[in-house]
Amino acid sequence: MTPRLLWRRRANTASPYVFVMPFFVLFIAFGLFPLLYTGYISLHRVRLQNPDDMTWLGLENYTNLWHDKFFWKALRNTFTIGLISTVPQLCMALGLAHLLNHRLRGRTFFRVATLMPYATSVAAATLVFGGLFGRDYGMINWFLGLFGVDNVDWYNGTWTSQIAISTIVTWRWVGYNALIYLAAMQAIPHDRYEAAALDGAKSWHQFRHVTLPGLRPTIVFTVVVSTIGAMQIFAEPLLLQGGPIGVRGGASHQYQTIGLYMYETGWSNYALGKASAIAWTTFLIILVVIGVNALVSASRSRRETREGR
Repeated sequence: MTPRLLWRRRANTASPYVFVMPFFVLFIAFGLFPLLYTGYISLHRVRLQNPDDMTWLGLENYTNLWHDKFFWKALRNTFTIGLISTVPQLCMALGLAHLLNHRLRGRTFFRVATLMPYATSVAAATLVFGGLFGRDYGMINWFLGLFGVDNVDWYNGTWTSQIAISTIVTWRWVGYNALIYLAAMQAIPHDRYEAAALDGAKSWHQFRHVTLPGLRPTIVFTVVVSTIGAMQIFAEPLLLQGGPIGVRGGASHQYQTIGLYMYETGWSNYALGKASAIAWTTFLIILVVIGVNALVSASRSRRETREGR
């Protein structure tokens, strides 16, 4: 074999690795290394003013979280905000996708308009909704006043503030999930709908027995992604009131999420070790939630397979 042919064969063998190398270099530099270094810091006492001065603590930062009432409150707020934003969001996205799946005039315009909230800056959306939820001059309180409802203090109440934040999250992400559902609906074979129509199934029965089963993998995907997103909610509660109050999640921490508490611990209280422990605890919680979801989905699929047989 000539040297030129040998060089060409080696180049063809190495070229795929060269093409994917930039991704792995960036992933190691900005993904894997910060993750591992955060885990290393979580085992030490580290102050933001002097990050090179580390004192070994082992798992003390993690055990201290079990007795930290603000951590548990932030975790509870994260789950409640995630629940009251994810469930309506996905239900509305499913209904919207079902409407967009029909033959509508200007449906391309409606599909693009559905995605516009997702393209909107989270800061701009939060500032606008912050004005809408204002206690004295907010449009939402003005609308409720038409029905005799007194002004609601959306910021300082526990449930009211969490509903306000969930409204922002729902508004931003419902269109994104609707387009995912729409793409999955268009992938369902039309023959199934024709067979259901021949059997006398109405639109609701077709949606229930044809569309929903065909969307099950997509629904599982959106639930998992929305769960991860709910655990990472940060900008909306931070910007709702802004300043130190926004970092604390309200005057009494009534809407402080786990992301805000981690930010307050690391950048306001300068405890980088504890903040890293909070980050890794959040990561482990997400893995547990995803694992439980995967087990439930797998068991349901096995049960349906047995019933189909």
